[in-house]
This record gives sequence, structure tokens and C-alpha cells, in this order.
Amino acid sequence: MYLGIDLGTSGVKLLLVGEDQRAIAQASAPLRVQRPRPLWSEQDPESWWQATSGAVHELRRRHPREVAAVRGIGLSGQMHGATLLDERDRVLRPAILWNDGRSAEACAELERRVPAVTGITGNAVMPGFTAPKLIWLAKHEPETFARVAKVLLPKDYLRLRLSGDHASEMSDAAGTLWLDVAGRRWSEGLLEATGLSIRAMPRLHEGSEATGQLRPDLAGEWGMPADAVIAGGAGDNAAGAVGVGVVEPGQALLSLGTSGVYFVASDAFAPNPASGVHAFCHCLPERWHQMSVILSAASCVGWVARLSGAPDEASLLAEVEEAGDGGTGAPLFLPYLSGERTPHNDPHAQGVFFGLTHDTDRADLGRAVLEGVAFAFADGQDALLEAGTVIESVAVIGGGARSRYWGRILASALERPLAYTAGAEVGPAFGAARLARLAASGESVERVCTVAPIDHIIEPDGDLAERCRERRQRYRELYRALRERFPRPS
Repeated sequence: MYLGIDLGTSGVKLLLVGEDQRAIAQASAPLRVQRPRPLWSEQDPESWWQATSGAVHELRRRHPREVAAVRGIGLSGQMHGATLLDERDRVLRPAILWNDGRSAEACAELERRVPAVTGITGNAVMPGFTAPKLIWLAKHEPETFARVAKVLLPKDYLRLRLSGDHASEMSDAAGTLWLDVAGRRWSEGLLEATGLSIRAMPRLHEGSEATGQLRPDLAGEWGMPADAVIAGGAGDNAAGAVGVGVVEPGQALLSLGTSGVYFVASDAFAPNPASGVHAFCHCLPERWHQMSVILSAASCVGWVARLSGAPDEASLLAEVEEAGDGGTGAPLFLPYLSGERTPHNDPHAQGVFFGLTHDTDRADLGRAVLEGVAFAFADGQDALLEAGTVIESVAVIGGGARSRYWGRILASALERPLAYTAGAEVGPAFGAARLARLAASGESVERVCTVAPIDHIIEPDGDLAERCRERRQRYRELYRALRERFPRPS
């Protein structure tokens, strides 16, 4: 039995997986994001631990025998967050998250200090990454910066609480801007440029390696074996890829979570930072990946449901589907509620509804949101293709994968078929469980990380694809027209 723990932005998800790779049970607990100032996005790391512990207790209550048989625990998590600890591993301040935009000036400063930064990391310097957050901290909270002894990524803070180890793995570390991504090692030059030394970094592992064992006191409290190993795990996107078997070159996935990710596996480091494409290590040895990232995806659906008074997201989606596809003059939506990465690298971009009339109703707003996110993914696909990326097949995971209607819009906007796997909404947790199995059993990647069974395939609709092309052109023109008008907080 293997346990996958996925620390997301809106909640923690746990998944128990058996030796036959079937999901046995799952549990979850919600999380909240604090936004105390414009562009800021933070969470209290203690809330991650309390949510995780509560979910484990819930699993044990319902499935004590299965929990008692856990051989390995894998971790997946939201990337880029700066979890700052003192010399006694005490949290110094709320963690600064991946969708926090306060570090734009710090990005320019990092590029000034290390002109070769994109060559080392393979990525454009963006506010969401971890390193610029420490430059911001040194300038604006120097007393806190002076006490920083360790910087951990969110899932690696859970590891510290699980096993007492300061450890990370390649896929998550690649999103810090401190990693030599081709060499799969920390860059001492980049660390020095942010006022840190390698002593502040956790030791690095591959995601399929064991980093430690569950603390004896937790094993007793949770009813788990004392020798349960903790796997290196993965950033949420790489874990999702492992969960559906996207581990070979040309295999791709579309992740419809809080953010949106278009992930393509590769067997070589292939950077193209000019177009906003990320080039990261995969969580498996000698493998890398490229991805385009949009900062708001399925979260936009929840936002518009609340804004418009819909009972819930499912009700809104049903209402949109019943209303039909709408006309070419229907409202447009820019989904930049937290700024944007690929291809714009614009932390100041904001969400926009354009083209409202007295006849606009809730279904029109909901449809505009679904289309806007699809168009953002299409922009990201263009950036990947311009980087020379070969995309052979695309699987879909994440909470947004539940909607076939949205799938139809996405397939038509991307103009390629999309494969939906069974249990696609728990992809990262399942991938984390697979990594736990690799760490505990020593089996081969080929044996464990098989391609997930396909539940259904959604093909592009010709008429809808033509409509999407016309509306996406207007969508792109709208961003260009507004780009310089988005406010830039001082």
C-alpha cells in the first residue's frame, strides 16, 4: 500500500493506492490563501500540516487496515513557494506562494546580478519563482531575512514534519531559479546572488528515491509502519505527469487545477526562455520536461460561479452547456486574475470581461471564462511549438477534467484530441503514490509508470474550432490593447 499526498493551493489531497495500482481511498482538507496586499499571495505552513494530519486521521478512521500497510509515502505540491525557517526549523513568516507577484523589481535585480541566469536555469526570471522572493525579502523585511537558515518548498516542509529531513528533488528544485537544471545541482553563484549559501538549501534527490522514513511518533499516532519510506516526490505538475504515465518524449498533459499547465516530457534539457516556456527537470532520473503555465485556470470557474451567484461550479457549467455556444459577439474574458506567465510574463495583467450588454447573462459569463482559459492554453501551446517542442498525445488531469463540455472547448481551441483518463482529477496524488512505490520497492520506471487507461477522448469540433480561432484573435488583440494600462502598484 502506498500513500500519495498532494499539497495544492486550495487544499490537501491524500490517496491510498494498492499494489495493483488501484485507488483504494482518498481524503482531503481545504486551504485558504491570504492576500494582505495587492499582488501578494501567502499561506501559513502550519495550515498545510494541520490539513495533512487531519486528512491522514480521516483515512485511518475509514481504512485502518490499509493505512497500517503503507510501505511508502510520496509528496506532491504547489511549486515555487518560499517557506522560510530559522536555525531551529521555526517558520519565520507566511510562505510566499507561486502566484505572488510582488517580486517583479527583484527579478530585474537578479538579472542584473547574474546576467547568465537564464542560461543556468533555462527559464525566464519571473516573480512566481522562489529566488526573487528572497531578494524582495532582503530589501523589505531585512530582519526576517537575517534569520533565514533554510528555505524549503511547500511539499518539502511537509517532508520536514514527516521525517525531520531537509530534502527536496529535482522537479520542484528546478522551479526555484537556484538550480543548474542541466546539471541537476544547486548553483552556488545564483544562491550567492540572493544572499544565501548552499547551507540554506535542502539536499537533492531524484523523485523516485527515498529521502528518509516516517518519524516513529507519527507512525504510532497514524497507525503506519515505522519503516515507511518517504519518497523524493515531485512538483505537482511532474507528479501529475507520472500519475498518467507522461514520462516519454512527446507525451503531454494538460492540467486543469487552480493554475493551468501544458506539460511535455523530454529526454533532454531544451530551454527556450524567450517565449516564457519553462524547462525543468522531470522527477525521474535523466529526464526533463517543458511546460507553459497560466496562473489561473479552474480557479476562474469557481470565481465566476461565486461572482454570479451560481449555487456551485457544477451548476454553472450545466447552465452554460444548456445555453449553447453563443454567438461571435458574446463576451470575452482575459483570465489573468493573478497576472500571467506564458507567454506574457506579466505579473500586472488582470482579469477582464469585455463586450457586456444588457442581454449578457450568467451563462454568457461562464462560457466566456471557459473560452478565455482555453485561449490562454492555446497561447501556451503556440509558445511550446515555437520552441520546437514535439507534442504527440495530450492527457487531461485536474479538477477541471470533470467537465466534458469544457473539454470540447479546449480540444477545439487547441485543435487536437484530448485523452481523459479514469480518475484524472487525482493525478498528482496518484503520481506521488507511484513515486512512493518506486522508492519503497526499487522497481523500474517502465513497470510502475505505465500510461493510464483512457476513459474517453474528446475530438475538436470543426465549427467550434473555427469560432475559437476568430474569438481567440480578438482575445489576443484585447490583451495587447490593455497591456500598458494595467496598474503597476508601487
